[in-house]
Amino acid sequence: MNCLKLLLFVFTICLAVTSVDAKPKPNIVILYADDMGFGDVSSQNSNSKVQTPHLDRMAAQGMRFTDGHSSSGICTPSRYALLTGRYHWRKFHGIVGVFGKSAFSKERLTMPEMLKQSGYETACIGKWHLGWNWLPVRKKSADKNGKFSNHFTDFDWSKQIPDGPLDHGFDYYFGDTVINFPPYAWIENDKLVKFPDTMMDTSKWKPIKEGRWECRPGPMVSDWDPYEVFPTLTKKSEDYIRSRKGNEKPFFLYFPFPCPHAPIIPNDEFDGKSQAGPYGDFIVQTDAAVGRIIKALEESGHAQNTIVIFTADNGPEKYAYARSKNYKHWSAEPFRGLKRDIYEGGHHVPFIVKWPEEIKGGQTFGGLVSQIDIMATIADIVEYDLPNEAAEDSMNLYPAWVGDSSDGRTSHVHNTFANKFALRHGDWVLINSKDGYSSGRNAEWESARDYPKDNQLKSELYNVKLDPGQKNDLAKANPELVKELSMHLNKLRNSTRSLPVLE
Repeated sequence: MNCLKLLLFVFTICLAVTSVDAKPKPNIVILYADDMGFGDVSSQNSNSKVQTPHLDRMAAQGMRFTDGHSSSGICTPSRYALLTGRYHWRKFHGIVGVFGKSAFSKERLTMPEMLKQSGYETACIGKWHLGWNWLPVRKKSADKNGKFSNHFTDFDWSKQIPDGPLDHGFDYYFGDTVINFPPYAWIENDKLVKFPDTMMDTSKWKPIKEGRWECRPGPMVSDWDPYEVFPTLTKKSEDYIRSRKGNEKPFFLYFPFPCPHAPIIPNDEFDGKSQAGPYGDFIVQTDAAVGRIIKALEESGHAQNTIVIFTADNGPEKYAYARSKNYKHWSAEPFRGLKRDIYEGGHHVPFIVKWPEEIKGGQTFGGLVSQIDIMATIADIVEYDLPNEAAEDSMNLYPAWVGDSSDGRTSHVHNTFANKFALRHGDWVLINSKDGYSSGRNAEWESARDYPKDNQLKSELYNVKLDPGQKNDLAKANPELVKELSMHLNKLRNSTRSLPVLE
């Protein structure tokens, strides 16, 4: 009996020691800006006409990645790649349109599914733009041309909307799916909070502050106010974090911002807070939201062991050209190109990670990293064994995050639209086209910066370490390197996964 008691005592002590030594899994918060340029973060742009003190502080307390990239130059594809660890171009290129279907296949493992299986509570609050199955909500079938009527009376808004965030790993969703797409109404989980009772009418809204509304027509709740979208989402995210206070279960919050994407509508309290017009003021509001989220983490007691990632889905919209002329602020500084382009400005985006428990503050990492790497990195952190058919292009960069010896990845494929790709390999970028524009060339902007005239070859080649602005095309002088990189690009495109062919 005494021996049995002794064994039980030793066993109990061992359990206690194991419990004390067991490292709690970190909370994870991804703040995903929309159409924000690398040069819109003041700590990255000495010529900036916008100040971002909260992002600058986040970088000072964490790690700033100076060579971070999204998968695409537009919204949906980059979000798909972020949440799957897979290049979007392996499946599609464009965005999910109005009332479009889900970008995810049923069998595709997503980051929230991975974390849910790892014991996390998961929430998405903000812009979804990855599609739903709207068919069960429709009252009418498609016409003979396969088109649907999108009048507000053509839907049964009381029904659940399947194949959205809740069907791909999130326990909770709140948002308006896409700020400039119908339905203009709040969706909570898989149902509308209030039913649309009219059609979009921009005359009912306060005037736009820069550019155009760019809102697609469709069903709307009659008292809908676009100016309240971002403040509402920020408050919801703060409330979600504060509701975790005292909750020992780890959480994952994915907060995809609707800004500074058009419509450019900073709230009145931010008017004139920058020297770059309404867009600059919208960046100030975006930065303030980052500060509010971090404050909520501090007040809830979660700041120390929470990974906060700030990045953006692609570069700034075409209004950046007028902003450069009128305010001397280039949102993509120091890069060439904007949203949709495969020049650096289209996908070379802000990328900051803060994790006080593991990441020493004030660090800058200059190696090549991608948003598709976040999934494999987090899988390593939470000790999740990724199956071979998941996160095919994601590279574990945990060593780089925590300051161990690492150079990042060696290659990355940039793409927005079909058949126009850029390969980054080492310091070189090959563009398999006459130029890297998709949104159109702005001759006035190029001329003011002494860019050469149109390329006459079938491809372009740049050394982005020596020439980050991509002014000096070296393709003509290096035909063998162009051939070698073209073969490597084709190898990656024809593969089913980046690794082990990444090198």
